[in-house]
Amino acid sequence: MSRIATIAIRHWKLLLAWNILLIGITAINIKLTPRVWEGKAQLILPNVTNQSDADLGKLGNVRDEGIVFSQQLNPLNILSSIATSDHVVEEVWQNDPEKSEYSRLSQFKKLFEVTPEKESTVISLEVQGSSPELAKNRAAALIAAFSNRLQELRLDEAKQRSQFMQGEVKLANTKLLKAQKALSEFKQKTNLVSSEEQTQQIVSAINTLNTQQAQAIAEAESAAARVRMLSNRIALSPAAAVNSVRLKEYKEFQLIRDKLSQIEVALIEAQGKLTSNHPEVQNLLYQRSVLRQQLNQFIAASRANAGGVNPAIGENTASLAEQVILAESQVIGMQKKAEKLQPQIDKLSASLNSLPQKQAKLLELQRQYDIAEGVYNGVVAQIEQAKLGAFSAYPSVQVLDKPMVDNKPSGPKLKLMLLGALLASGFGSAAIILFMENRNPLLSPKDIQQANIPVLASIPYVRHINAKADRKLGGEIEFQRLASAVSLMQLNSGRLMIASANTEEGKTTTTIGLANALLVLGFKVLLVDGDFRRGELSESLGYQPQAKSRFVHNQVRFNLDLLSVNIAEDKISEFVARGEFEQYLNLIQAQGNYDYVLVDSSPVALTPEAALLARIISKVVFVVRSTSSHRNYFYDSVEQLTRHQAEICGLVVNGVENRAQGYIYGQNTAKV
Repeated sequence: MSRIATIAIRHWKLLLAWNILLIGITAINIKLTPRVWEGKAQLILPNVTNQSDADLGKLGNVRDEGIVFSQQLNPLNILSSIATSDHVVEEVWQNDPEKSEYSRLSQFKKLFEVTPEKESTVISLEVQGSSPELAKNRAAALIAAFSNRLQELRLDEAKQRSQFMQGEVKLANTKLLKAQKALSEFKQKTNLVSSEEQTQQIVSAINTLNTQQAQAIAEAESAAARVRMLSNRIALSPAAAVNSVRLKEYKEFQLIRDKLSQIEVALIEAQGKLTSNHPEVQNLLYQRSVLRQQLNQFIAASRANAGGVNPAIGENTASLAEQVILAESQVIGMQKKAEKLQPQIDKLSASLNSLPQKQAKLLELQRQYDIAEGVYNGVVAQIEQAKLGAFSAYPSVQVLDKPMVDNKPSGPKLKLMLLGALLASGFGSAAIILFMENRNPLLSPKDIQQANIPVLASIPYVRHINAKADRKLGGEIEFQRLASAVSLMQLNSGRLMIASANTEEGKTTTTIGLANALLVLGFKVLLVDGDFRRGELSESLGYQPQAKSRFVHNQVRFNLDLLSVNIAEDKISEFVARGEFEQYLNLIQAQGNYDYVLVDSSPVALTPEAALLARIISKVVFVVRSTSSHRNYFYDSVEQLTRHQAEICGLVVNGVENRAQGYIYGQNTAKV
């Protein structure tokens, strides 16, 4: 964590600028973002499980199964799509007072959100507005436009179905009127009435069979009309519908269909002869129910698993195709029944050969009339069922909760904006740090190891040094280890330069600590303040260079002297390059008979004179700080010193954490 904090402190200006910019942008965004109110309302779909029966008298019963929910088809989703359709939203948009602010319908459409509630028949509406009144009015306008659109769709659905069935009704009505006219004219012309008992029995039997055959044909015609209607609706013939679900390839399906047709025929015959509670009728009803269930299961399994099924067919189209197949099976069954009844009718008709031809003609006309009437009734029943089906496709909705608006605006979302700014601050700051560190990263232990320079000592953090300090310097053991390493070096005239790449790396502290440790070992040391610009060594020891004298020689304590230099900054490089500094250093070193001369140089990466001093003092100890030294500055400084023929004897790593306390030996260490 300390390394991360150090890196962050290094780039505090960029980080501060970034966060100030981010705060400004966030504040402007909060101020300029318009306030938004949200209007809410709820709609409900009533009677979703209601089943209604319509009694049509002689036409029979038409049953509405109501609205059916399933995983594949949810009417609430359909209604939600209608409510947010372009047609509905555009109607609201045309009358909106802020229409000019939304140049496109897609922009205005984002103000509306319609969501069906789970496990219920409720639809939630959420509408935004720049004021509470506008949000409420928009919600009310959306509900009104939605209701109008539903009514339009219902009328269009009923109109399409009625137009399709209109031709069938006209044709059936024409045939019925023609049969009725022929029968009426024949009765009026012949005035034929049979009073013989045998004739009555034969006629009664023939009429019964004719009625059954007429019913079968009527049901076949009605089913055929339904087949044509459904086929036209899905644009598939019955054969194509069968092929689309790939059921016709399976013999088991065909057997079930044939058997179902036989059961249908047998059931109608039994119902004509027996009561509905008769065991035979009940057994046939049960067999028909089982076969229909098997047929439906086979259709569902084939539609889901059979290979080659057209993937473009949706759920509704597939359902209509199934109805086409079932209706076609009913047509075949009724036709077979009618064909089966025909021999019986022919047999009874043969027995009437002895009767007058007029009587036979009368029966034939009556049979044709019955057939025409059955077909007409079936088609009319289909029309009535289509009228009821319009509400099944587009059910009516009611307002459960009227539009309401909270007085408190719902936007802008201040917490979300602040959270976004906080995240942007964190990620942006991290990106800045990574970018800057990639350009000029800190020196790592791995970098020190790759430099192939021996580490002479690792110095812990040392408090600021001044001449009046009455406390120990700290790190005495580490400094004495460094002094021992220095004492083993082969130095030219005992001279050693302590250098660093940048400021604040502990170069001056290391110089004073090393001098203190050499004094403990009994050596006489001369400290030279080689930072001619700032004079940090002299300042740390409490000496200020005299303005009138270029060289100032002070005795800090016994066996420890300080040499300070006072020179203008523009003359420093010339002063070192021309050898004036070297001459005076040779003179004072000869007079003082010093064992070691420690030169505290200026930062190598920031000043040119440090590299020039390397020509005079060739042995260098390089100081780095583990938490602040720059990698690039370090490598550049080492390269400059090497280029000036300096020898870097080792590294001193400053500011290292002292993790082990160990056993402390008492010692009388002299303090600077």
